[in-house]
Amino acid sequence: MVTSPLPPKQLFFGRIAYTLSSRELFIHKRAAIGVDGFGIIAFLDDTVSSAEEAAEKYQFQDADVTLLSTSQFLFPGLIDTHIHASQYPNCGIGMDLPLLDWLYKYTFPLESSFSNLEFARDVYTTVVKTTLKHGTTTAAYFATLHLEATNLLSEICWKLGQRAFIGKVHWLSNAKADDQKVCMTTLAPNYYLEKSEEESLSSTRQSIEYIRKIDPQFSRISPIITPRFAPSCTASLLLELGNLAEKECLPIQTHLAENKRETELVKSLYPESSSYTDVYDKANILTKRTILAHAIHLDIEERDLIAKRGSGVSHCPASNCAISSGIARVKWLLEGGVKVGLGTDCSGGYSPSVLDAARQASQVSRLLPDPSKSRLSLAELLFLATLGGAQVCGIADRAGSFEPGKCWDAILVDIGEMDYWDDSSILQKWVFGGDDRHIKKVWVDGKLVHENL
Repeated sequence: MVTSPLPPKQLFFGRIAYTLSSRELFIHKRAAIGVDGFGIIAFLDDTVSSAEEAAEKYQFQDADVTLLSTSQFLFPGLIDTHIHASQYPNCGIGMDLPLLDWLYKYTFPLESSFSNLEFARDVYTTVVKTTLKHGTTTAAYFATLHLEATNLLSEICWKLGQRAFIGKVHWLSNAKADDQKVCMTTLAPNYYLEKSEEESLSSTRQSIEYIRKIDPQFSRISPIITPRFAPSCTASLLLELGNLAEKECLPIQTHLAENKRETELVKSLYPESSSYTDVYDKANILTKRTILAHAIHLDIEERDLIAKRGSGVSHCPASNCAISSGIARVKWLLEGGVKVGLGTDCSGGYSPSVLDAARQASQVSRLLPDPSKSRLSLAELLFLATLGGAQVCGIADRAGSFEPGKCWDAILVDIGEMDYWDDSSILQKWVFGGDDRHIKKVWVDGKLVHENL
């Protein structure tokens, strides 16, 4: 793993690709990008014929120059809008149960072990290094209930150079549902519960202050308020968390309508609310900076409410399939004005790769009742993996594309000789056949944070 200091300026020349919307995929065969000494994109120019011409035109003669080979291209860094850092050791196992049973059998025992800080350090270091290797420049992480381990994840992300949202998880309620459709005796084992609302809120406030000491402006590492899902919190705790996010101007992440049994559970626990989404709305959880993971089992009123509040959805196709949750209607969400990005959802999802999530998103979009209306295009997949994710995370002003003024969060991809294919085919081959071996360099905020030699 490499973390480099910022050079004075950087100039790149070669093939460059990015999206500006779900329908706009731009591929420049020969273009120049300049990055200033603060890691900010100074220009993108596809009219110059060489790096030398660009350097003279933009006064970048003192820049470090990278000339891309014909087998390489630059692409914005990938954005994982939903990943459980603590569950990484379980990736690839436990694919035999639906959500609530899966949590009880596999997830809670693993997450409870993060009281051991040595274990937490090993896992979290591996997670951040691995996701960077896969081109993830930004990740929205769920940690665990443990304050010290959550703080450790913040340190590791800062040290290794990843842009990250760090969420100390809230799990307080152990309510019993009356509805027999739920078939759960209790929601979580007693060994993995917080003792009180006061303890739950206090630990999150401490986590916020800890991250503030690392990154005072939350420019790269940000706290994110993280009620695991509505059934894990009392109504009063949800409201307190919504108010805390508003007071501190912080983003929020949680789960929504992932599984039918889960939605039945919410109806049983919150009978006064008209829907699962309404539970969050009443608690001030739906904001312009809220990430809602999954959002599969929604009606049109819920979709429209999410759009009205400006919240975003993390589409997690791998885990949705693996634990039999269902298929999110991504185009239906986008058409309703809902922001959508991609999530790997480790370890419900078996891979930490956003590129793999894009592949899965393509496949499941073809399985809905009318594929002609639900099928995702290449442009849409690449948008979801980058700018769409940035919009969901509330960082579209800083990341997700190569517009001047944004941070240089980027990956250099090399897929071998490409003389046989046109530019669109090159990107298709990468999306559907690429992996971490093809990602040669990764930058965040202008700094080289990973290099695959």
